[in-house]
Amino acid sequence: MSHASAPERANSTLITDWRPEDPAFWQQTGYRVARRNLWISVPSLLLAFCVWMLFSAVAVNLNKVGFNFTTDQLFMLTALPSVSGALLRVPYSFMVPIFGGRRWTAFSTGILIIPCLWLGFAVQDSSTPFSTFIIISLLCGFAGANFASSMANISFFFPKQKQGGALGINGGMGNLGVSVMQLLAPLAISMSIFAAFGGDGVVQENGSRLYLENAAWIWVPLLAFFTLAAWFGMNDLATSKASIRDQLPVLLRGHLWIMSFLYLATFGSFIGFSAGFAMLAKTQFPQVDILHYAFFGPLFGALARTAGGAISDRLGGIRVTLVNFVLMALFSALLFTTLPSGDSQGNLIAFFGVFLMLFLTAGLGSGSSFQMISVIFRKLTMDRVKAQGGTEAQAMREAATDTAAALGFISAIGAIGGFFIPKAFGTSLALTGSPAGAMKVFLVFYVICVVVTWVVYGRKAK
Repeated sequence: MSHASAPERANSTLITDWRPEDPAFWQQTGYRVARRNLWISVPSLLLAFCVWMLFSAVAVNLNKVGFNFTTDQLFMLTALPSVSGALLRVPYSFMVPIFGGRRWTAFSTGILIIPCLWLGFAVQDSSTPFSTFIIISLLCGFAGANFASSMANISFFFPKQKQGGALGINGGMGNLGVSVMQLLAPLAISMSIFAAFGGDGVVQENGSRLYLENAAWIWVPLLAFFTLAAWFGMNDLATSKASIRDQLPVLLRGHLWIMSFLYLATFGSFIGFSAGFAMLAKTQFPQVDILHYAFFGPLFGALARTAGGAISDRLGGIRVTLVNFVLMALFSALLFTTLPSGDSQGNLIAFFGVFLMLFLTAGLGSGSSFQMISVIFRKLTMDRVKAQGGTEAQAMREAATDTAAALGFISAIGAIGGFFIPKAFGTSLALTGSPAGAMKVFLVFYVICVVVTWVVYGRKAK
């Protein structure tokens, strides 16, 4: 098969000849196509994170527009999208090899318009029951599942030497959606944007009008645009096709479960802190409107994730992840000194600063641990296929499929942190009046991750 025919195929929606590990093919055609798919995938995933974390901005303001929900109920609404997102990441991780990355990205982006529209109408009626918000929050979880399919899809486009950087960009820039949402939502709800569509806002006690529906509706036109961009601008790879049966054996690998545990501590912390930080800060420092500053944490974490993938490509994901867990444990311990307790009012600046470091390390570790997954599963699969007498091409093809399935499934486990962390904060506050109990659990968890990373991977790396 000649290289001359490759560009023609690359311009079609279905690419039948894809050889990213071939330097000549990559330089002539592969890089251009992979980059185009990456840069459509990034904003699509960013918008998905905006929708996934909507309730972290909306829940804080629900009682301001006439609702009367308890603190535990509000924490529950911020946590539930992570439950459905985590559960849905399992089937989503298998969808790209079945339907193709272009088709699935367009579909999974387009359906997010539904919870956004519904939430915008629901917040305008103070008689909307809590059960309705539960359903909407669970539907927002579909957005969180997009991460699994998006990362699996991008992993097919890039050679192994560049996967850490590419996945770091896709995941890191996608994670920026949390920060973008928490930056734009407070601005959007302060002004009339959709009055022509029934967005009249609600008058608060101080006389100002709050347009809470805008927090959901501002994403609808962008979702529609990038749905079309994915459909007309991305590609499906024939070489990535595989059935669920072909992908399921990866679940039998012991490393899948070990890396799931580690990724729960990194990405799970990032998404969990993103979901619960605003509500937590409000309970500890009620005199400050933290929503205007909450976007800084997810911003630090998302940028750090992009850097984590690139740094790991140079220094090794194991080394970066190990050091990162040590830092996460250290910052978790420091957080106790910033909380209000007894006669102490706490220190907001120190609290915010330590949390920024937790966001940064959680993001950095998300990138480095994802790079570990790619390296570990590619090597395991290629060694297995070659030991069975398979060809180099067969080994590379199966390695790509196994790696994509592992990335998707492990990301599903990591997303559970988005439920447990805000729920742990809510439970700890309900039982003791302080989040310290939850933070003690997180501290122990990070220490265990240090030990696991060193024992399973660190010693062998030496």
